[in-house]
Amino acid sequence: MKKASSKNIQQNKKYEEIHFIDAAQSVWNYSLFTDEDIKNFQNGTHYSLYKLFGNKQIEVLNTWGTYFAVWAPNATQVSVRGYFNNWSKTSHQLKVRLDNSGIWEGFIPNIHGGEAYKYHIHGYEGLALDKGDPYAHYWEKRPYTASITWQTNYDWKDAEWMKKRKKHNSLSSPFSVYEVHLPSWMRPNKHDEETYNTYQQIAERLVPYVKEMGFTHVEFMPVMEYPFDGSWGYQGVGYFAPTSRFGNPQEFAALVDLFHQNDIGVILDWVPSHFPYDAHGLFMFDGTHTYEYADMRKGYHPDWNSYIFNYKRGEVKSFLISSARFWCEQFHADGLRVDAVSSMLRLDYSRNEGQWEPNEFGGNGNLEAIVFIKDLNETLYRDFPDIQTIAEEATDWPGISKPTFEGGLGFGMKWMMGWMHDTLDFFKLDPVFRKAHQDKFSFSMMYFYNENFMLPLSHDEVVHGKSPMIYKMPGDEWQKFANLRILYTYMFTHPGAKLLFMGDEFAATNEWNYKSELQWELLNHVSHGGMKYCVQKLNELYRNEPALYEKQFKQGGFEWVDLNNRNESVVVYKRIGNKPKDDVLVVLNLTPVVRTNWKVHVYGKSKWTEIFNSDSKVFWGVGDIYNPQIEAERVNKKDKWYVLNLHLPALSAVVLK
Repeated sequence: MKKASSKNIQQNKKYEEIHFIDAAQSVWNYSLFTDEDIKNFQNGTHYSLYKLFGNKQIEVLNTWGTYFAVWAPNATQVSVRGYFNNWSKTSHQLKVRLDNSGIWEGFIPNIHGGEAYKYHIHGYEGLALDKGDPYAHYWEKRPYTASITWQTNYDWKDAEWMKKRKKHNSLSSPFSVYEVHLPSWMRPNKHDEETYNTYQQIAERLVPYVKEMGFTHVEFMPVMEYPFDGSWGYQGVGYFAPTSRFGNPQEFAALVDLFHQNDIGVILDWVPSHFPYDAHGLFMFDGTHTYEYADMRKGYHPDWNSYIFNYKRGEVKSFLISSARFWCEQFHADGLRVDAVSSMLRLDYSRNEGQWEPNEFGGNGNLEAIVFIKDLNETLYRDFPDIQTIAEEATDWPGISKPTFEGGLGFGMKWMMGWMHDTLDFFKLDPVFRKAHQDKFSFSMMYFYNENFMLPLSHDEVVHGKSPMIYKMPGDEWQKFANLRILYTYMFTHPGAKLLFMGDEFAATNEWNYKSELQWELLNHVSHGGMKYCVQKLNELYRNEPALYEKQFKQGGFEWVDLNNRNESVVVYKRIGNKPKDDVLVVLNLTPVVRTNWKVHVYGKSKWTEIFNSDSKVFWGVGDIYNPQIEAERVNKKDKWYVLNLHLPALSAVVLK
């Protein structure tokens, strides 16, 4: 049979020429599974199922074709249908294994890469379903919903990065993340949500931009195949497939590869917490609750109108951990940001009394989800010790980023949602009221060392009426920009990893809208261009000053120097490196009042230099107050105490070394 045109598939056109397989050839008995594979699959301990399930183009008895395997334990009949057999529901029936595994499999001769297909499943009580392949590596571009026979082979050119990424991804190295929604970062037609750049076009534009801005990592909001653009990727169907919106799997691999060749890590958003009810997806896969809990008190997400994986079922656990490993192994992901961890851990998440059932010990923890998360992290760090797993977890659940051998869940980092809320609440205040809320500003360091925290200013903070970052700031236009520059300086000099959502770096004036592209035209204005340059220089400061990252997760890396000027709202703190000469002093003037001859007491060092000033003219600041020479007066010779005499611009952050 002639191979169908992959170009036609990507454009979702009907094939100009269709060749049908002789039904007499039908399906050959064939299996890739061993008895050990089946045992581990059922026990929840098989973590490379992508090598067995799905479609595999192989040679059997000197004949090339495709081997198919799908798990449908309550099905009574499973067929493969596609253009190759005129979408017949009966001509190519898979055989069920006789070991009660629920796996249907078989080899179809002359099926090559690039063929669209679905599984036609006769399920529970005779229900007939057409389902995409949960393990497919490639899907038709939406709104079409078939899977495509395809493999993920790619000739990687990132050996240098893979060799040294342990240092790049270390907790004692700079970790500054640019969060990106690939469809809307930039579009061929900025007002047309139906147009997308290809993976190659994204690579040509995004890689140099992230490198110019100085971010160490990029984070993609979910690229795993998903049906509805409005879900932003968080309602997925293809847990082993990069979305076809921008191209094929090899083109996605090339995008990751190019980032690595430019010394930029790639973190992928991954969603093991819930999935949608689309007819071709995982929901009621064989007519029963195959992947989700059957009890809707555990199996349904009221917030997102979606369904929750059954973490107790071994086959589902094997599926999910295999998915996580797949992205790290096949696409060289440098980390996974795991979505909605709070909802996985808590049985009462977004549920009222009577809508949930306590666990066997009477608590609200989902015990099997906890076991799943621990096994996930143990497996990933065992097999890929140089990556990071990052939890989006918004509660006070203990030990999120502690090792499992210490009783933790084993993540590498956790989003610091408390810091985000407190910081935004503080900066939204008119400066005249900030003196009464300084404790909210400084509270983060009271619990910072409980976890390995990432400071997130993510997409969630600039949608649904929350306003863009620039309009969260009080005052006139100049004050808004000045306040935002202080906020970003505070974030980049506060301990912990950093995350900034696209558009925030140049002070977008619209809320993020997935249907359009970023407001790149704003960069024609000196104010927005200045903000972009400020973030660029903050990334440079973060990367170049060891005191800002060497101890960013360790006690001893931060010290409050002065919190005793509430009325003036001037705050001073020190970041401490491994070497005393690397220490950095940060002075924040949080009101629109110039402070001249401001006294700061420091210990041990008499010579300091201003290395960053958020009020610089190049950032669209006033630029007339700075510290070319800093006077230091010794006040205690024996104890090496000095007083620095500083000039602080209005609404500014000054960094000294």
